[in-house]
Amino acid sequence: MHKAGYVNIIGNPNVGKSTLMNTLLGEKLSIITPKAQTTRHRILGIANGTDYQIVFSDTPGILTPNYKLQEHMMHFVKSALEDADLYIVLTDLYDEFRNVDILQKIKRSGIPVMLLVNKTDLARGDEAVGLCKKWQQAYPEWHVLPVSALMGYNIDAVLNKILALLPVSPPFYPKDELTDKPTRFFVAETVREKVLMNYHQEIPYSVEVAVDSFKEEENIIRVRCIIHVARDSQKGIIIGHQGKALKKVGTEARKSLETFLGKKVFLELHVKVSKNWREDEAQLRRFGYK
Repeated sequence: MHKAGYVNIIGNPNVGKSTLMNTLLGEKLSIITPKAQTTRHRILGIANGTDYQIVFSDTPGILTPNYKLQEHMMHFVKSALEDADLYIVLTDLYDEFRNVDILQKIKRSGIPVMLLVNKTDLARGDEAVGLCKKWQQAYPEWHVLPVSALMGYNIDAVLNKILALLPVSPPFYPKDELTDKPTRFFVAETVREKVLMNYHQEIPYSVEVAVDSFKEEENIIRVRCIIHVARDSQKGIIIGHQGKALKKVGTEARKSLETFLGKKVFLELHVKVSKNWREDEAQLRRFGYK
């Protein structure tokens, strides 16, 4: 008897959705930074066993859109609300999920729900226990568990409960697949992760990364990426004095890519001004926001 299903992770920005999926998979697929809105796409991560296939879905944090890019990000969340076999609603000790419309839609769906209270490694006393009891009283039919995605606390219990709740089904993907995204997507995301980590204020949110070329040779992979920014002034900030800031991003990204790809990488970065790309439908489509 084989089980399979889509387990879609829903929650506010910065509650640990990407960390949770990576921990459940035992692989780093989604990029992780302390900044909100790090995840922009819906990313599938596939966990396979002899008698199961769990298709995890990491989604952008729920927000009120301020520009077209964010509207497209919320379309990814909407799609995750429509095809789940099991919901994971992720909250944490400090950021309770209060989106009543989404909570009610999930409740009315009749689909099983796990509500996980994350970051319990930071809890004081019975803080996490009290919060779990509060959620359980509000939604008695849901499966409420405290977790620490970062530290791996209660992750085995989460996986066991997922397997118990999944429907009987054949696999949706070949058993050797880990994700639905191509390698180029993760290359671009790795570069964007380093931009998020190295720049502040508006810069990280004005950047998109595209892979211009990807050539795999016998002993090395040669990659050329374009870092797109929204305004002329941002280009100089990304490059930095004598190119030092861009070089730092390139060095960090290359090291991460060599670990991810298991091969030596030659990485070439260029910066291009793509005026107001976050509001431009044609450019958003080109960057994969459909």
